Amino acid sequence: MNNIAFEYQEEYIRNSRGTLLFTCRWLPFSTPKALVFLCHGYGMECSGFMRECGTRLATAGYAVFGIDYEGHGRSKGARCYIKKFKNIVNDCSDFFKSVCAREEYREKSRFLYGESMGGAVALLLHKKDPSFWNGAVLVAPMCKISEKVKPHPVVVNILTKMEEIIPKWKIVPTKDVIDSAFKDPIKRELIRNNKLIYQDKPRLKTALEMLRTSISLEDGLNEVTLPFFVLHGEADTVTDPEVSKALYDKASTRDKTIKLYPGMWHGLTSGEPDENIEIVFADITAWLDKRCNAITFEQILNPLNDGFEKFDNTTISMAATSSRMQSNGRYLCGLKRFRMQHRSAM
Repeated sequence: MNNIAFEYQEEYIRNSRGTLLFTCRWLPFSTPKALVFLCHGYGMECSGFMRECGTRLATAGYAVFGIDYEGHGRSKGARCYIKKFKNIVNDCSDFFKSVCAREEYREKSRFLYGESMGGAVALLLHKKDPSFWNGAVLVAPMCKISEKVKPHPVVVNILTKMEEIIPKWKIVPTKDVIDSAFKDPIKRELIRNNKLIYQDKPRLKTALEMLRTSISLEDGLNEVTLPFFVLHGEADTVTDPEVSKALYDKASTRDKTIKLYPGMWHGLTSGEPDENIEIVFADITAWLDKRCNAITFEQILNPLNDGFEKFDNTTISMAATSSRMQSNGRYLCGLKRFRMQHRSAM
């Protein structure tokens, strides 16, 4: 990490509603292996909180792009107010696709990277255009409401009747997420001192939009068809690991990988001790590397081949590459993937 092999850039853009949004990018000096688009969590932001993610992936050879949602981080708008969740998804889609349309990136593979609520954003981006993305990395994603914290229907009904009257009121009770999400006390304090991170109570309409989005995603987990790698700390009390298991079990895609990390909390990439973060990012880059340009004849002809492999001493089922595919050594770059409208990276 000491040798800087990338450049960092920032830019403001306007969304379709005229609001100024902050975007940033980490670009490797070498030709990027592929494009990675960051979807940050609720209350979070990209330039500071997700800086390590951007720098690590750029150092590994990926062009990484982030956007602060409206009302989040350095973007304009009422602080952490989500009027409609689809606005976030549409803003991300518009920005990400504008990047993909650039001449130098048109032939590159495209990956989504979502943490917590950003996992929901990534899945909805996939749902919006199922054939556009090559895959997604989902870190402790918010894609289902855990039965442990699901609010009673009566409470939801009462709050729903109030949402158009006092949509921005900060009246939703919640525990201190920072204390329960980030294990390392030094990292936790750095996050708490980041003034770009929203640390007040959730606004009424924001909370209801997140609830409705989670319920909708839960009902449609079987519609997930893109390759994905879902990672979750087994000791996570913010989003239940059972949520990621449900995604893995129900998703229709055959190229799916899950890894649960014993003893780790919600903040897998930013709140764990350094040695744990190293493990997590090594797993993420290994998964991306395997998919960004290693497309074989057999994968194109038979993309639904199942395989099993040992991954960091943990057995996980996946359909990415069977040993037979790995050994043939024939890679096709620039050919259209089966049933996809994009090309592989090179």
